Amino acid sequence: MKRFIRHYISFLILFLALTGNVRSQYLQRSLSALPEFKTEVSTGTAHYMPLFGTGDDSSAIIKGISRYGYLIIDPGGMSNAVKYENEEHILFILGGTGILQCGKEKVPVSKNDFMYIPGGMKYKISNPREQSLSLIVMGFKLLPEGCIRKSSGLMIANTDEVKFQILPSHGPTTQFQLLLGTTESTRDRLAAACQVTSLFIMDFAAGGTNNPHRHNNEEEIYLIIRGYGDIVTGKRPDGGEIRHPSTEGDVYFFSPNALIGFYGGNNQDEEHARILAVRFKYPDSIIVSP
Repeated sequence: MKRFIRHYISFLILFLALTGNVRSQYLQRSLSALPEFKTEVSTGTAHYMPLFGTGDDSSAIIKGISRYGYLIIDPGGMSNAVKYENEEHILFILGGTGILQCGKEKVPVSKNDFMYIPGGMKYKISNPREQSLSLIVMGFKLLPEGCIRKSSGLMIANTDEVKFQILPSHGPTTQFQLLLGTTESTRDRLAAACQVTSLFIMDFAAGGTNNPHRHNNEEEIYLIIRGYGDIVTGKRPDGGEIRHPSTEGDVYFFSPNALIGFYGGNNQDEEHARILAVRFKYPDSIIVSP
């Protein structure tokens, strides 16, 4: 009976998310309030804090990711080596420096590096420095049909290599760094992924706006990496936007067709607000690991 009730509640949450209940179209977390969760990557010196997916209670709503979490590696520490046959991974370095071992390759990594690791490739991260290394770990479920990859190995770049640009559909007060897209992409710094349609940074001028919009067949996650403002998470019954005052370290997940937007709160004499965003396909079917 208890199992039936749990399944029914999970089904109800997903049903509400997909039928327009605005409170179910988003989830909110914060990097400042996360419990540690032991997973495959964890060691005594590598601490994983789940935001969405594995280790979190969000699986009834989120379908395109296996994991989205915050990993901190202590000075002199190292993660376990991990390999996921049915997931493609993206790592984004928030702070510190370290060494990424991917397959037989060892690569130094530092703040604002982002990297794509294809499914089935083993990797681990070490921190030989005296300061902590912090990063976001993202794992996306691969579909059975797969995709045609341009590279079978690690792909890595840094945000300093990517110019800012204005995208007309999002308004003139927001500039974008287009970091990583699908293997067919001709605009992103890395054309790498199968399930991830876009990894990007938004930079907001004082009072800048990311015009509220929707994505019908994609899920999306926003992480405020600098500054503050109001996140849009849907509409009220009277048609007005639902806004949440948010600051650095706040993280939001959005279901398909949710109304998404941001109103920057920074003043002229403050650093621009910035958001690291990732958008990925909402799967109709998923590979199930054996």
